Amino acid sequence: MSSWLQETTPSERRTLLSGFLGWGVDGFDFMIYTFVIPTLLAAWSMSNAQAGLIATGALLTSAAGGWGAGVLADRFGRVRILQLTVLWFAVFTFLSGFTHSYLELLVTRTLQGFGFGGEWAVGSVLIAETMQARHRGKAVGLMQSSWALGWAAAALAFWGIYALVPPEVGWRILFWVGIAPALLVLYLLRRVEESPLYLDTRQQQRSGGPRAHFLDIFRGPLRRTTLFASLLCCGMLCAYYSVTTWLPTYLKNERHLSVVGTSSYLLVLIAGSFAGYLAGAWLSDALGRRRCFMLFAVCGALLILAYTWMPISDGEMLALGFPLGFFLSGIFSGMGAFLSELFPNAVRGSGQGFCYSIGRAVSAFCPALIGAWSAHASLGLGIGAMTAAGYGLVVAAAWVLPETRGRSLRTVPP
Repeated sequence: MSSWLQETTPSERRTLLSGFLGWGVDGFDFMIYTFVIPTLLAAWSMSNAQAGLIATGALLTSAAGGWGAGVLADRFGRVRILQLTVLWFAVFTFLSGFTHSYLELLVTRTLQGFGFGGEWAVGSVLIAETMQARHRGKAVGLMQSSWALGWAAAALAFWGIYALVPPEVGWRILFWVGIAPALLVLYLLRRVEESPLYLDTRQQQRSGGPRAHFLDIFRGPLRRTTLFASLLCCGMLCAYYSVTTWLPTYLKNERHLSVVGTSSYLLVLIAGSFAGYLAGAWLSDALGRRRCFMLFAVCGALLILAYTWMPISDGEMLALGFPLGFFLSGIFSGMGAFLSELFPNAVRGSGQGFCYSIGRAVSAFCPALIGAWSAHASLGLGIGAMTAAGYGLVVAAAWVLPETRGRSLRTVPP
């Protein structure tokens, strides 16, 4: 890991660090909600379906935020829009701690989603355009790995705060502390340079060169690329949010684990996630983007079915947690680089933002569907079925899309 980082410039490392921390804070602020669902179910007499709708609301607006931020980044610059998205999601996470009802939390979490979706779309484009081609997959994958660290920080904060204060107060504190690390990210972003590719493209446009429109991703050869890249994102994100939104509740309410027990199981899963992100980042450059996606999808589907459908013991669940997290998260490592390599400079933010956002929009319905399913069957059955279907879509879409490993971003075909 350190050897390729030593080949990067100080400017590249500052960009990578800012994107890494920004996505980590995003992970912390988003995953906090999954830990407090059981508390809110009891405190506000919410149903599982209502809890799922809160997650769905945030994911739906993250879809709009991701595409909107991508379009704005193509027009106003990557760094400026990235700063705005970090500030946005941090503020609305903080405000969530002051809510007093299901409806109020639905509003704040839904608004938070705009910034959550925009941060990844813009941050991954900025890193992909800044890094050298031979390290692009590893760099964007390393950024992606910080989600696991943010998730781990949320799990540890959940365990620590709930050990010190009653749950009725603890869930509010969890939301409040989410604003602190975002301030550090905003400070670091002040020292990050704008993408050279973006600056070159804007200069050419000012000099009379051809101007692109964000709807160009639906025209000509890019239409097919946009369609299948969107399906790829749909499959990955449906699988991911089906597991991560409901797993803490599944462990507590169906496996009857305590707060400490739930945190222990999740930390094993999160440790596997971090290892998966790093391994996936390396494999996406070594094996190619498509092979890596299909390998992780098949393994992830088999593991989640074993985890939720088979009559396994708590000890076996603990052992399966690491490889489940490994494949569940590692599949995303090559995504940012892959999407950047599929779209030309002038519409890269728009294309990447749209495809990932469509994935979020479709996956937004998965938590709600599983919550509704749980009124008639177990959460485990719903989680397993939705995840396996998502990974089947990943394999099909990856089979059709072209391999882009090592492609120069200056020569991406229109």
